[in-house]
Amino acid sequence: MKKKLMAGLLVTAMTAVMAAGCGSGSSESGGEDGYTIGISQFAEHGSLDNCREGFLAGLEAEGIVEGENLTVDYQNAASDMGTTGQISDSFVSSGVDLICAIATPSAQSAYNAAMDTDIPVVYTAVTDTEAAELTDADGMPVGNVTGTSDKLPIEEQLKMMREILPDAKTLGIMYTTSEANSVSAIEEYEALAGDYGFELVTTGISTTADVALAADDLLSKVDCITNLTDNTVVASLPTILEKANEQKVPVFGSEIEQVKIGCLAAEGIDYIALGEQTGKMAAQILKGEKEASEMASEVITEPGFYVNTKVAENLGITIPEALISSAVENFDEITAE
Repeated sequence: MKKKLMAGLLVTAMTAVMAAGCGSGSSESGGEDGYTIGISQFAEHGSLDNCREGFLAGLEAEGIVEGENLTVDYQNAASDMGTTGQISDSFVSSGVDLICAIATPSAQSAYNAAMDTDIPVVYTAVTDTEAAELTDADGMPVGNVTGTSDKLPIEEQLKMMREILPDAKTLGIMYTTSEANSVSAIEEYEALAGDYGFELVTTGISTTADVALAADDLLSKVDCITNLTDNTVVASLPTILEKANEQKVPVFGSEIEQVKIGCLAAEGIDYIALGEQTGKMAAQILKGEKEASEMASEVITEPGFYVNTKVAENLGITIPEALISSAVENFDEITAE
């Protein structure tokens, strides 16, 4: 840990040696002042908020507790790439012990900013770590960076959508062209959609300002829509849902929070659990048990089925009983975001 020495303070030779040998994130106890972590979150929406909540819970489970031996500097970029860069630079300038980066743009920015320092970066909610240039093809770090992936269970999603909508022909996806995670997911959907009888229609956007017109255009061409873990699109999901509901077009989500606020169903992961997994990885680094550069990216392998029966009722859709009984959670109301 980095020590603040008061002017004129006399220390013993032993204390001086210990302080000199204590690098960023290497102290078992966190030092006199504890640990300082910078959390860079790309956007404000439920799944990323859940990641942050889970991350802090994972640290706490390992004895690193905010307000006791942990100081957290939380910054949200509100989906702005320029702000994301400023956040990363500020964390590096202030010499935090570790950066937690939530979502792909934040992870890329944090790694680039910290690359020439000894500050480790731990990311979460990065869909394709290789495409984001954070790992190699085997999931091993490209540098002092590691974390967890929220890679979508795309084939399970397609299978579920086909079961619920046996007659649907066209499937729409809106995505941000600058988000590596979304581009990667689109490529996988393109490869698999035909196997489940869907013609895929995609619409690319650049900013949230594009969402309303893009949604109108997409809804005019498709029988249903599915969402990715695209941060810009998810942040504007209420707008998309409002327009889709007017036209009785079902919208599928990619995780639990999207189903809560009005998506019909999702095969997705538990973002709180993903965050907890990430927090435990970060704890190992802070305690000096492992280096980020030697820790492979991790994933949650088992998706869960989430459904909103109120949405199904509003759209006049009958969910197969087998799916209902398999649901991790079944919501009977729509919760405003």
